[in-house]
Amino acid sequence: MTQMPETRAEVQLSGALSGVRVLDCSRLLPGAYCTQIMGDMGAEVIKIEEPRRGDYHRSFPPIAKEESGSFLLLNRNKKSVTLNLKSARGRDLFLDLAKDADVVLEGFRPGVMDRLGVGYEALQQVNPRLIYCAISGFGQDGPYRLKPGHDLNYMALAGCLQLFGQAGGDPMVPGLSIADVGGGSLTALAGILAALLSRGQTGKGQFVDISMTDGAMSWLSFHGGDWLFGGVEPRGGERPFIGQAPCYNVYRCADDRHVALGIIEPQFWQSFCDRMGLEDLKNDQWPEGDDARRQKGRLQALFETRPRDEWVAFLESADIPFSAVNSIEEAMADPQLRARGMVQTVNHPVEGDIPQFGFPIKLSGTPCRIETPPPRLGEHNHEVLSRLGLSQGDIEALEEEDNW
Repeated sequence: MTQMPETRAEVQLSGALSGVRVLDCSRLLPGAYCTQIMGDMGAEVIKIEEPRRGDYHRSFPPIAKEESGSFLLLNRNKKSVTLNLKSARGRDLFLDLAKDADVVLEGFRPGVMDRLGVGYEALQQVNPRLIYCAISGFGQDGPYRLKPGHDLNYMALAGCLQLFGQAGGDPMVPGLSIADVGGGSLTALAGILAALLSRGQTGKGQFVDISMTDGAMSWLSFHGGDWLFGGVEPRGGERPFIGQAPCYNVYRCADDRHVALGIIEPQFWQSFCDRMGLEDLKNDQWPEGDDARRQKGRLQALFETRPRDEWVAFLESADIPFSAVNSIEEAMADPQLRARGMVQTVNHPVEGDIPQFGFPIKLSGTPCRIETPPPRLGEHNHEVLSRLGLSQGDIEALEEEDNW
């Protein structure tokens, strides 16, 4: 029997974004992290995936049991619906879903969604209140708009990559996807939330154009001052906060583990020198050039005399910015991160109990929560498509087709 479409009034408010419906057409990291945060905040996130294959992130190693480990960490609190947007039927169903959506997010190169007939202009015709967010490498205009790229390319072009490395050496590949997450996911989240607030006043949706390169460049606001106002290019290992300063650096210990010394304020440097027996350095916190290299070598030799955890215990009472460099295993067991709820667990019907990183945004009145595990491919076809008036038989017939 055909089920009646769900009305928006039936949605139970429980989170900051409860009642917000998101169609996520993205793949891989940038869009997935953005919409997972929205799902944690209570939004209904419907992940639109290619039939049979799904988001190819599902197959990235390492594989837990059947799903990619990183996929499982990026797709909780979502529903999976399989639609072939290259087919007329799939496009029509997507347009029907968009009529009752608040946000559409995609991560393709500019023009791809337009060619499929589900771009911003087409969706605005069926839903003028819709907020459409496009995350791309270089944005919707400019000479690079259609170029392929990934995080490393965006960081390189934005002038950020040169900040990573040793003095006189080559730039290094950053260990985190900074442009993808900082420039893409989080910038998109801010844009979408701002657009939702604006819509509350105007009743109109809008296009949110997010370039991961733009986002990465905006993070230069601190180091960019070296060049813009000092005429000095900041390069890894050659400026105070990117590897030159001995007081703000990483040191290897006797057990080949590492500690991070993050001292900026002079009073902390004074306390450090007193505790370490380095009275002659108390008035020499910010050496440059060869002097900085000599001071760093002296501190390195000192830290190599004890294992990491002994140094952590020894400097604990000094009340200075100092910490162990944790492995991921150690971070997952760290008492501060556990006290903040940054280690969670959710039960998955195939994978069993799986770990999850917690919520970076703490809200007192509408806290984030994990309601559902990452979805299996097409798990929510019946739940979501029945809202459009399709019967169970209609949906099963569609699922049997190879190119629906």
